[in-house]
Amino acid sequence: MQYAQRRALMVSQQIEKRGVKNAAVLRAMRTVARHLFVADEFLNVAYDDFPLPIGFRQTISQPYIVALMTEQLQLQPHHKVLEIGTGCGYQTAVLAEIAAKIYSIEIVPELAARAADNFKRLNYHNIDSKQGDGLSGWQDKAPFDRIMVTAAPAILPVALVKQLKIGGCMVIPIGTLLQTLYRIIRKSENEIEKQILLQVRFVPMTGEIENNR
Repeated sequence: MQYAQRRALMVSQQIEKRGVKNAAVLRAMRTVARHLFVADEFLNVAYDDFPLPIGFRQTISQPYIVALMTEQLQLQPHHKVLEIGTGCGYQTAVLAEIAAKIYSIEIVPELAARAADNFKRLNYHNIDSKQGDGLSGWQDKAPFDRIMVTAAPAILPVALVKQLKIGGCMVIPIGTLLQTLYRIIRKSENEIEKQILLQVRFVPMTGEIENNR
């Protein structure tokens, strides 16, 4: 079966059937070639619904979670998005298919370089990525309409909340052994609303955040 067919089945069987309905998200999931972001040894399972290792104790998230988190951001074409945890760049590419501009930070130098190569090879011109500690966000590009975090801190990073526009939202897993995926809405300068989405398991956020554990 060709990769395009596998991708179509992934969307229809793993994503639509589990309740993801946003047309832009489904279109992005059909468009971005997940097999181009995984190691050769995993090509045969690139479109199966589970995470895959990408080295350095990191993973590429399962397709359903990528789609769900993207849908929960409620992206619009004009949005500017911050992503914490570029990884290999798959989730970043999905965001870039929908929103105007993506800024993405990856703490592992080798993964940051690999993702940048992927974006260049696949002609994504609306992604700016860099290597760094995502805990402090990307201050000189803030504020952001949306923020997505793909590694789990033990507590909600205040610096990231402060880089959200008023009315903006963030999707983030929080916790250590037990993790909960939240949708955080910045209601005003000093008020947020936290919506529980589901229980998840992400790799832990590393870097400066570890000093708070």
